[in-house]
Amino acid sequence: MPRSLFEKLWDRHVITTHQGVDALLYVDLLLVHEGSNHAFSALEKSGRGVARPKQVIAVCDHYVPSQGRAGGMPDAVLRAMVEGLEERARRYGLVLFGMSDERQGIQHVVCPEQGLSQPGILFACGDSHGSTHGAFGNLAFGIGNSEIAHVLATQRLWQRKPSSMRVTIDGRMGFGVSAKDLILALIAKIGIGGATGHVVEYAGSTIQGLSMDQRMTICNMTIEAGGRAGMVTPDDTCFQYLAGRPFAPKGAAWDAALADWRRLPSEDGARFDRTVTLDAGAVAPMVSWGTNPEHALPITESVPDPAAAPDAEKRREYADALAYMDLKPGQRLQEIAIDRVFIGSCTNSRLDDLREAAAIAKRGKARVPAWVVPGSGPIKRQAEAEGLDRIFRAAGFEWREPGCSLCTALNGDSLRPGERCASTSNRNFQGRQGPGGRTHLMSPAMAAAAALAGRLADVRKVAEGEV
Repeated sequence: MPRSLFEKLWDRHVITTHQGVDALLYVDLLLVHEGSNHAFSALEKSGRGVARPKQVIAVCDHYVPSQGRAGGMPDAVLRAMVEGLEERARRYGLVLFGMSDERQGIQHVVCPEQGLSQPGILFACGDSHGSTHGAFGNLAFGIGNSEIAHVLATQRLWQRKPSSMRVTIDGRMGFGVSAKDLILALIAKIGIGGATGHVVEYAGSTIQGLSMDQRMTICNMTIEAGGRAGMVTPDDTCFQYLAGRPFAPKGAAWDAALADWRRLPSEDGARFDRTVTLDAGAVAPMVSWGTNPEHALPITESVPDPAAAPDAEKRREYADALAYMDLKPGQRLQEIAIDRVFIGSCTNSRLDDLREAAAIAKRGKARVPAWVVPGSGPIKRQAEAEGLDRIFRAAGFEWREPGCSLCTALNGDSLRPGERCASTSNRNFQGRQGPGGRTHLMSPAMAAAAALAGRLADVRKVAEGEV
């Protein structure tokens, strides 16, 4: 029978099955960060070592500071987390992108940039946004510390086969609309549980026309819809991105890899357990109003009334969200004042994102504190070579060092209680960016527009000089 990309990837990694349900999978690459120290502790307590060190990638990103690195890390707890991972990486001979490495950055930015995220592989990550790497036509997903310990010891992982889902996005995106708007619109349509238990393949003319940076944004937030993984068929856009990168195959090995990668796309007639469509032409710049990514609307809309929710559970959910966010039903989204702007995270910290934000930032001055945190050292240097840092600084934005920063709020960067942030990150849960912090998700251009307006703003109006 015709097979999908997911079926091909799953089949090539199955070692054995148990009772026809669970499968033992071979893991090509394991990605760990400072929070994975607990997995190493469990491994060491068992007396075992790392089975295949060169297939384990260690990246310092969650706990590293986004400023003041020259003076070291004054916080002893954070310093211990970072130094603990770096010491273990050196001890076991892992591939390490440490805090002082010029290639350091956010793990889901560094690995694609270095050519480690390749088509056809199984990529297990100690972080839920491992789905980002599926933009390259691989099977990538997050796992917990107990599973990380198992992979470290065996390079294998037991998993139950997920269902499959195809999301087809066709049409031409309107002015001011980005990949972030597409994925927020999709989650608003299907809900935060809409892809639960599924590996999602993104297809359609809109997806095919996206850059790799944009495809990574889409796949990154698959997890926010409950998906196990997200993926895009590898094509010439993908191959051109990978060609010549440090860890990509070279010479004859590149030719062999390319021949293999071209056999991966889903075949005509391949079966999916669920299909969803989205018209890109009907998507407007989006912004979240509540406490999960499903709570998102076009910027032209107003805060919903819980009384109009479809059922009692949703009414309670909406009411609780509005209470936490301190918003009123019927309040226009464009009237919501903000206290801070954050442009960064594994969702939106790549060059495409920074260029998009800078194009808006150069139109005015920030009215609130605004941080720009590049996704990696190479991205930071390239942005500086293009003068993007000068644009941001001239507009009153702070230009910071690579890392997760305010997305995780584990590194000294945090919102104060009650502070409202326009953010390009992926989650707006209660307390995600700091206890009592209120997060509105949006694209880089929308975040830059919010900084200039001091409130949630329609980037299209800002670009046209109306704000």
